[in-house]
Order: sequence, then C-alpha cells, then structure tokens
Amino acid sequence: MTKIMLLGSGELGKEVVIALKCFGHTVVACDSYAGAPAMQVADDFEIFSMLDADALDAAVAKHAPEIIVPEVESIRTNCLYAYEEQGIQITPSAKAANFTMNRKLIRDLAAKDLGLLTVPYGYATTYDEFLASVEKVGLPCVVKPLMSSSGKGQSVVRMEEDMKAAFDYALEGTRGDIKEMIVEGFISFHTEITLLTVTQKAGETLFCAPIGHRQERGDYQESWQPCFVSSDQLRECQEMATKVTSALGGAGIWGIEFFLSDDVVYFSELSPRPHDTGMVTLAGTQNFNEFELHARALLGLPIPEIEQRYPAVSAVILAEKEGEPHYSGIEAACAYPQSDLKIFGKPTTRSYRRMGVALAYDRHGEKSIEQLRARAAEIASKVKVH
Repeated sequence: MTKIMLLGSGELGKEVVIALKCFGHTVVACDSYAGAPAMQVADDFEIFSMLDADALDAAVAKHAPEIIVPEVESIRTNCLYAYEEQGIQITPSAKAANFTMNRKLIRDLAAKDLGLLTVPYGYATTYDEFLASVEKVGLPCVVKPLMSSSGKGQSVVRMEEDMKAAFDYALEGTRGDIKEMIVEGFISFHTEITLLTVTQKAGETLFCAPIGHRQERGDYQESWQPCFVSSDQLRECQEMATKVTSALGGAGIWGIEFFLSDDVVYFSELSPRPHDTGMVTLAGTQNFNEFELHARALLGLPIPEIEQRYPAVSAVILAEKEGEPHYSGIEAACAYPQSDLKIFGKPTTRSYRRMGVALAYDRHGEKSIEQLRARAAEIASKVKVH
C-alpha cells in the first residue's frame, strides 16, 4: 500500500482520490480550507497554505508520502524539487509542476524552446509594461495573471478605457505571490479543444478523443467529447503535446489546450493533471475516465488502450453569491434519461463558483452533440444553489 499526498482538494482532486482508493492506496488530502471535496473521501487531511514552505515541509515530514500529486496552482513548487531529490515521486514531475503553475515558464518553453506556435503575447508587472504589451499584441486582447485558475483575474480588453480595470483585476486575481500578468493577442479560431494526453512510466504516450469546450469569464461552462478535429490538425496537436510533455517529463495525465483555425493550430495552455473540461469523461465516454487514467499512470500500472465509447456533454452548475450551499431541483435533474449529476460537496459558495456538473450522454448514437449540449444545459438549469 502506497501513501500518496494530494496537494489541492477540489472536485478534480476528489475524483483522483476515488480512483487511487480503488487500487487500495492511502491518500492524504491537503488544502487551505476545511471540508474540501477531496478531504471527504481521503484517509487523512491537512489544512494549510501550500504557498507556506514551512507548513508544506511539515506536512510532508509528518506523513512521509511516497508520491505527491499536485492538483492546484498555488503551491510553493520549488519545494517539489527537494522532495524529488529525496526520492519522493512528484506527479508528473517537479519540473512539470513548477513550469505549468506559472504561465510565463510554460509559454516561453513552448514558444521559445520548443518552437510551438502560440498567440502573440507579452508580460507586465507595472502599468507601463502592461501598456507596452497591449501595444505589441493589439486590441482586443486577453489579460491573465501568471498564476491563477478558473478564470480568476482574467478579462478581455476591447477598448482603451478598459485597460486600467483589466490591469487591476489581474493583480487582484493572482494566486500566490507572483504579481505579473500575460497579455495575449486575439486570433481568429473556430474551435478550442482540450487534448487529454497520458504519459506512462513504461509505455507509449496515449491520447483521448478531443474535447471541445466553451468558456465564460475565463472558466469552462460546458465541454463535449468527441469534438470533431480534422485528421491533419489532430496529428499536429498530438505532435505538439508529445513535444511539451517530453520536455517536462514524468507520468500522468495532462490537459493540453489548443486553438484551431481553418489552417493553423495554436498551443494555448497546459495542466499536468486532470482537466476541468475532462469531467465529461465521468459520463463514461471512455473505458477509463481521466481520473482513472491519471491514477494508473502515476502508479505505473499498464493502460492497454483508451477506448472512445459514446458522445457526452458536461455543463457546470454555478453558485450566484457567497454563503452556505443549499440545493433544490435535484430530483427534477435526475429524471432525465441517459444523464448524471455530480454535486461536488464544497462547503461554501461565492459568485460563479462551480458547485456541480450535469452530464448528458448517448449510448445509441441517436443524438447530435448539439442536442446533448441542450439537454446538459437544461439539466444543469434545474439545480438551484441557494
């Protein structure tokens, strides 16, 4: 039995714990607040800021994990290199966690070191640098903190009068202590996809069917699998994914985002862990969902193949304001055929916080993706968070 420490205990971490427990391992879930979803299913838990190096060191010393699985951005990632040198396995690797927790490191690796095509971009720590980056990439543009998640601090600048508000919002939304932002130019694209990529300790790199998704406020609202991608563009995405995961190293699942135009593929972002858009795989679209794939890969267990079974759509259930969650409409939501509902169990709400997900699928090939999107959205609308 292996002892595994999970750094970050949200809804994605909860499903990772469930997958690891199915193989009989012990999991300690860590996060900055009590009652986090993954803590509810783990063997033990710790509550501390993972940006606090001393607290992180103390938790690792106390529990002596054999494997550490980072699941959020706000971690003192330089500590992971020391743990790796001590013989603790970091999933996928300390380098992967360090580079991908900071948009600057991963973007420069992709664009400058690996030569992957990305949108035009610039960085800023001061308002003057911000104005220079906006001038470089042009309007409209997207502004994001270097370290953030779920769209926090992200906004679109369309006019000059929006600039100061976007700059201030990016500083407010940053996670951790990196007070820097990335400014990205707009490109013309018709599809945004996540390509779930699985690297193994002993075995070839595997790919899930592409997942299409729609975002609002920088956060995913719905996702669907499979998403149609031409064979040439899919091959290009897979080649880019292989290059960047090889450069970062390690075993696990990676959520890699791409923009697709009519004739060009752009690398966008990368997460070295299960991806929120991949929650659509909880509907059974594959023989292993993304969390089961992550568990197998980090444990070094064989994954003979990834089989795409049938199409499905996920749609998020959001809170509207701050408070303690109470739900209504669950019975109505559960009445739909070929559907499922996941309430994450978060102890508090805030505006636009993701509290659950509705799933709609089609085992018989009778519904189009558009019909499934409509059904998933309808199911999600039945659940009210009070």
